[in-house]
Amino acid sequence: MAVKEYKTITEVVGPLMLVEKVSGIKYDELVEIRQNDGTKKYGKVLEVDNDTAVVQLFEGSQGLKIDDAKAVFLGRGIELSLSPDILGRVFDGMGRPIDSKGKIIPEVKRDINGNPLNPVARDYPNEFIQTGISAIDGLNTLVRGQKLPIFSGSGLPHAKLAAQIARQATVLNDEEEFAVVFAAIGITFEEAEYFIEDFKKTGAIERTVMFVNLANDPAIERIATPRMAITAAEYLSEDLGMHVLVILTDLTNYAEALREISAARKEVPGRRGYPGYMYTDLASLYERAGRIKDMPGSITQIPILTMPEDDITHPIPDLTGYITEGQIIVSKQLYLKNLTPPIDVLPSLSRLKDKGIGKGKTREDHADVMNQLFSSYARGKEAKELVQVLGDAALSDVDKLYAKFSDEFENKYISQGFEKNRTINETLNIGWELLRILPVTELKRISEANINKYYYKK
Repeated sequence: MAVKEYKTITEVVGPLMLVEKVSGIKYDELVEIRQNDGTKKYGKVLEVDNDTAVVQLFEGSQGLKIDDAKAVFLGRGIELSLSPDILGRVFDGMGRPIDSKGKIIPEVKRDINGNPLNPVARDYPNEFIQTGISAIDGLNTLVRGQKLPIFSGSGLPHAKLAAQIARQATVLNDEEEFAVVFAAIGITFEEAEYFIEDFKKTGAIERTVMFVNLANDPAIERIATPRMAITAAEYLSEDLGMHVLVILTDLTNYAEALREISAARKEVPGRRGYPGYMYTDLASLYERAGRIKDMPGSITQIPILTMPEDDITHPIPDLTGYITEGQIIVSKQLYLKNLTPPIDVLPSLSRLKDKGIGKGKTREDHADVMNQLFSSYARGKEAKELVQVLGDAALSDVDKLYAKFSDEFENKYISQGFEKNRTINETLNIGWELLRILPVTELKRISEANINKYYYKK
């Protein structure tokens, strides 16, 4: 497509620039702003109205002289250079290498906005991914091709949880290679260093592609970062046939950037000032996960977001919950009890967990153990609440066992630390160990065959 140059920049307001008398310009097209002194800035087309284009600058407009600047419309969107060499590399939020290992020599370049998957071509997610974390693997199982967000609060250790999943995640009994694409969105320099050092120290960096957008980078870059990551994941999955786990943290910073740009465009705000199209925008990220029939490779997504004021009804977690298949809740109460990772299993949910467990996938007793642990933990928590109101005397002997079960469950099953990597067999065996606290007559959700095989086995 022909490159078009214009010297008709009429106005610059903050990160927005107006170019008049344009023709044949497309939404999302990449723009290069060239100045007489040889400096260049980049932006993208946000809006076209008759012959006027609104361009969003990627960096600030400081030092931009309208009189001698040219707007060059490049006829394409933002592209990411891709080759198998991206594994083990660290990029900034715009896909530029920041690890001193030189540029990527691309085998292919892809527009980061991607193409939506044809729903008919999608394959149903049904293969277990082992994260090595009992609260997820045992009770809220992650399935290959799923979108399973983690909802956290500010000050909670979701960064450590993200690093642990990136380090430990694996697909069992599979020949296909496994890769992790990790996108850090709007995080501090310290957090970015933590992730990079952790991956290098444990060797996880070898199978990881990292995109790091810092809090002091421009807001528009935050819009591009998750799309860069997902485009890299699509390349690894579709072209190289790999299983890819995409971890996006923190999606709240992404939504804030969306709100900032919407305000700069003077759009009518929606709920709590976020743009009305935020649902569609988030869906354009999340829906790029999945599996395609008769093709190797898959993309599984774990978006991580901090809920503003720990409010699960806030628009960001609320809309995310509509689009994705469940949520993992990180709890402040458990964190204050010093449990790590502080995952609250009762309000957490993986809607596809039933599809990824059972004989040939995990173990034949998995569904029974999962249901019984949920039920017993819920009853144990009720028993403990009763103690606080009425005292120990109000509990029956069985209720006291449930209260004991609840404590042991939190300390042994949920709290495993951020370094421990448990196999699914270890997770299920710990579940049985805990269930032996209860008399066999209480195990109403477990089949007789499984009780005979596992309950009496010491």
